Amino acid sequence: MDAGGSTLGHVARVRSHQRRTAAVQWIRRTHGWFGLWGAVLGLLFGFSGIWLNHRNVLKLPQAQERTRAQLALPDPVPATPEAMSLWLQGALRMSGPPSTSRIEPAKPVAWADKSDTGDKSAPALMQPAHWVFNFGGPNEIVQAEYWQGNRSVGVATTHNGFVATLTNMHKGGSMPLPWILLVDTLAGSLIFLSISGVALWMLTHRRRRVGLALFGVSLAAMLAIALGAL
Repeated sequence: MDAGGSTLGHVARVRSHQRRTAAVQWIRRTHGWFGLWGAVLGLLFGFSGIWLNHRNVLKLPQAQERTRAQLALPDPVPATPEAMSLWLQGALRMSGPPSTSRIEPAKPVAWADKSDTGDKSAPALMQPAHWVFNFGGPNEIVQAEYWQGNRSVGVATTHNGFVATLTNMHKGGSMPLPWILLVDTLAGSLIFLSISGVALWMLTHRRRRVGLALFGVSLAAMLAIALGAL
């Protein structure tokens, strides 16, 4: 009975070792592929992130050039934000629709108070609807601003240099949806790399307490800094 129990225990240990080895090999391979996928974007975000964190010290020239103009509207004036967006795309010769837009409906002006005049029946002063459309990409941003009732649209064009372009790519400013989704895959890769890195440490190192202690200290430091900034 002792010999049989020893044999069964040995078989169980061998199978457990095989499962662990297979898990480690799979995690290592997947870890490597995810790291390769995000390597180029990681370099881009790493360098631009360092500059953004220390931009007050590393005063790199952004080489931005801004121009402003007024664009006359057709008759009749586009009545909806969708119609205005479509017309601007053609008038500004843009290859695609706005990357972002901000639509503010008409509203009473904040500084108008009927009690100051004493006339309760006087109509409230209204601020007209305000539409803002952003076209372009990280190297060039075209912003069209329209106040409902005007006969023209204000157009501000910003040409960005190399550093400013990297900054916009890092922050996602005026970037199209495909870029945002690509960055989301990088964020998912970083999450997987973090989890798989901890798993590899736990599966391949005997000094697990040291690894857990380091992980706990880094987690506590991150939470302390994050909560301290609130």
